[in-house]
Amino acid sequence: MPASVASVFSNPKDFQAALSKYGVFSLLVTGSGRFRARLTQIVLNDMGLVAGEEELSRVAFVAVPSDTVLVSWPIGDRSAPIWGGVDVRVGEMMTLGPRQRIHARTDRPCVWGSIRLSADDLARYGRALTGAEFVVPPVARWRPPRVALRQLRHFHRAAIRAAEMRSRALADNEAAHGLEHQLIHALVECLSIKSVDKETEVARQHRDILARFEDLLQNRPRLDIADICGTLRVSKRMLRRCSEEQLGMGPGDYGALRGLQSV
Repeated sequence: MPASVASVFSNPKDFQAALSKYGVFSLLVTGSGRFRARLTQIVLNDMGLVAGEEELSRVAFVAVPSDTVLVSWPIGDRSAPIWGGVDVRVGEMMTLGPRQRIHARTDRPCVWGSIRLSADDLARYGRALTGAEFVVPPVARWRPPRVALRQLRHFHRAAIRAAEMRSRALADNEAAHGLEHQLIHALVECLSIKSVDKETEVARQHRDILARFEDLLQNRPRLDIADICGTLRVSKRMLRRCSEEQLGMGPGDYGALRGLQSV
């Protein structure tokens, strides 16, 4: 049954918990000041929609659930999260496939939109609408046609506004089903292009190093950098390079902030 909720957060743990169904496993605030974020979430029949607004910089570790595709893009002319070191600009969008693990950081206030749906459903609708096999890469940045992206953002924005105004339109199963089909059609149009930057093998390796680094900090937080590098079987130089590229800081600073947050 369709449902929606609009929330304001002053605690990053509550914000992370609200995004956990989208695979946000942890969230580390890196900016100074009072934490404040807004989140509007909508659940349709087979799709989830989110609009987020954040004021402080942070680093989130995202583990995409199995059989799930996440799509994210900037709202308006504001900045959006940087996914695995990839800066997504206005007019672009990011897709993450099932079971992908990646860090998403923000360096300034940002506003972003997102869609969560089944990978099987997206492939099925894609085949039906295009008449060909429809496969989304594991991690990719897209530059959709302006008309298609405008339609996607229009339907997404209409749903978010209806949720924020507590409109009864989203409570109607037939209306929600129609909105869902419009969103899927617009999304397939956005992803039916050749202008896509697929993740390189080097970028995938760097992302994997940082994911395993995150696992170590979660399970063995007292390890020093030398022991971490030995366990990961990477050089200090490589770990620093990956960390600065994707986390916006060195591994020692990130580990120290993680420790302070846990205290």
